[in-house]
Amino acid sequence: MSEGSRFWQGRRVFVTGCRGFLGSWMVPELRRRGAYVIGLVRDLPGDPAPLAGVAAPDYSVLGRLEDFDCLLRALSEYEIETVLHLGAQAIVSTALRNPRATFEANVRGTWNLLEACRQTATVRRVIVASSDKAYGNSKEQPYTEALPLAGRFPYDVSKSCADLIAQAYHASYGLPVCITRFANFYGGGDLNMSRLVPGTILSVLRGRAPVLRSDGRMVRDYIYVLDGVAAYLLLAEAMDRAELWGRAFNFSLEHPLSVLEVTQKILDVTGRGDLQPVILDETRAEIPIQHLSATLARRELGWAPRYSFEEGLAETVIWYRDHLDQLLSVHPQL
Repeated sequence: MSEGSRFWQGRRVFVTGCRGFLGSWMVPELRRRGAYVIGLVRDLPGDPAPLAGVAAPDYSVLGRLEDFDCLLRALSEYEIETVLHLGAQAIVSTALRNPRATFEANVRGTWNLLEACRQTATVRRVIVASSDKAYGNSKEQPYTEALPLAGRFPYDVSKSCADLIAQAYHASYGLPVCITRFANFYGGGDLNMSRLVPGTILSVLRGRAPVLRSDGRMVRDYIYVLDGVAAYLLLAEAMDRAELWGRAFNFSLEHPLSVLEVTQKILDVTGRGDLQPVILDETRAEIPIQHLSATLARRELGWAPRYSFEEGLAETVIWYRDHLDQLLSVHPQL
């Protein structure tokens, strides 16, 4: 058994967003390592069978981040030791259409959870998911943790606020909290087809030319979802060191790619170079260039990604190919 597995044996872990993209991979890994997992669930799916075939939490709490009493009850009754706050309204376009709901979930939801943690004596470590978007549109590239948080558009602002609230709870109350700022996640199980990787893969597997909402020149960096899971658990384990509390860490491959470059890599992996992308150039309120430095995480946590972009992409394409029929039967709107 690995050191990480021994660490998680018997620990009670509360995961918000447990049915989300990252959460659906986090929960089974925690359970594999012996943790007892309580998941916060906002909406129950019509089909109870998870597409990825992953394990459910040991227990699910049906509730919302906006409901403080629900969060406090869950943390207290289940004597939670570790909190992984992954839950959020995570779609940039949705935030632009409906900023109020995004601020309610991402901002109020964060202070509700942290206040519930502050009032729960058993909580020993909290990790809050921020984002590379929290830095806003900085001209300094790559982004380092020393940069100010300066979101301008609704989603970006919601993550800047959540990030600062987490810092405030440590500075003011000594709450044992750390913050993650990840590059764009990709991998199997992401059902948000407005995102570049899953949307392009699904189009190509169905024999359709991928449609790009942007002009194809926007630059981002990416990280495979399983590398994200490993990074969260590594950081949580390192939080036995109190000097890490209150700090934020970037995680990225440090290999930025344009939208067109990512699209071409997907066409290469799937062998469908005949399907040339349709460029709509309709995207608004998105940052043109963003990429992160992960130097701090490498140096202080000993973190390193396991997957290159190409390796993770190959696994992702296999997942969608294996699940294509089930995806289209359960989610015909795709």
